[in-house]
Amino acid sequence: MKKFLALILALCLCLSLVACTSARNSGNSGGNNDTQGTDQPTTGGDSQTGGETKTVGIAMPTQSLERWNRDGAYLDEQFKAAGYNTIVTYSDNKNDQQVNDIQNMLSQGVDLLIIAAIDGNGLNTVMNDAGAAGVPVIAYDRLIMNDNSSYYVSFDNYTVGKLQGEFVRDALDLDNAAGPFNMEFTAGDPADNNAGYFFNGAFDVLKPYIDSGKVVVPSGQTAFDAVATDQWQTDVALDRAQNVLASYYSDGTKLDAWLCSNDSTSLGVTQAITQDYAGGNAVVITGQDGDVANLRNIKDGKQSMTVYKAVANEAVVTLDLAKAILSGSTVDDSLISASGWGFECAYDTDSYETTPGHKCPSFLLVPDVVTKDNMEEKLVTPGYYVVGSDGYLEATNG
Repeated sequence: MKKFLALILALCLCLSLVACTSARNSGNSGGNNDTQGTDQPTTGGDSQTGGETKTVGIAMPTQSLERWNRDGAYLDEQFKAAGYNTIVTYSDNKNDQQVNDIQNMLSQGVDLLIIAAIDGNGLNTVMNDAGAAGVPVIAYDRLIMNDNSSYYVSFDNYTVGKLQGEFVRDALDLDNAAGPFNMEFTAGDPADNNAGYFFNGAFDVLKPYIDSGKVVVPSGQTAFDAVATDQWQTDVALDRAQNVLASYYSDGTKLDAWLCSNDSTSLGVTQAITQDYAGGNAVVITGQDGDVANLRNIKDGKQSMTVYKAVANEAVVTLDLAKAILSGSTVDDSLISASGWGFECAYDTDSYETTPGHKCPSFLLVPDVVTKDNMEEKLVTPGYYVVGSDGYLEATNG
């Protein structure tokens, strides 16, 4: 049933996102597509919880990245369909604005918060306010470093990076080929706690080959801080990639692979390689999220892969978890079997420590590797994307 619901939502999101975005943008000014936390609750029907309609606050980071539009639309659609009021905000990647947005939600009396944090370390005040008000918090996709985080719903973020590293390993045949091979790294936003997991997952796979000399990083930039990308911005990744290419590859040095932690940074690296790399070889480039522009690059052979996280499934887990919390049910690994999800998910109580001594109970979904060869199987068949008239994939949520 849950898998069917996710499929139906994927097919109708194009209409739902347009409607949701139109409603949210009515209070905006200056052309900014992100809300200022002024949304009024909207509902999809009668609440099924406790005889009164519950209100769920959904705080997303930004509308400037495609994936957060998908997440916000899926969550909003799911909760409305289940009969909850929703308040949905996007905070323009500004932590102070997200704090204000969440404070406004608390003042409007939300019963539960779902927060995809801009800065996982920057919400202490408002998280403490939520705790004092007895409002449970689901940290969505990004970990929040505060012991008032009730639960965490995400994908196995270390595995995301591990899949990227393994892809590079296999694409270069590092276990058999003589080498050496030259590669570079681009990681994510230092304020996003997930970014370290992504990077470490990939680097742990590749480190033995770097240590042995089979993989060489000509720039020498292998520490997370050296390769991080502020707010995952494409232009920041582009500028750094251009600098690296000019400094270490302009003499004809061959570049074999560039590991990028997500698709927005991969776009910048791919652009730099297309414009500024003089070598004639195809460079292995990784990504994550399945953004439409990156899927086009994968089809065209400019990007090698992306790690896709089925947002519809993440929203299903979040909804069922929220129902259990709001109904006062016990939440543990029994939720997985009771819900009958048609996808893999694990209950983890050990991996994510949000404050010293406090480990946040987590529901972790399993990501997928998407390449040119399996794109239709992984993305089109489940209904997440459709094939456009030009042969490229288009997201069903626009």
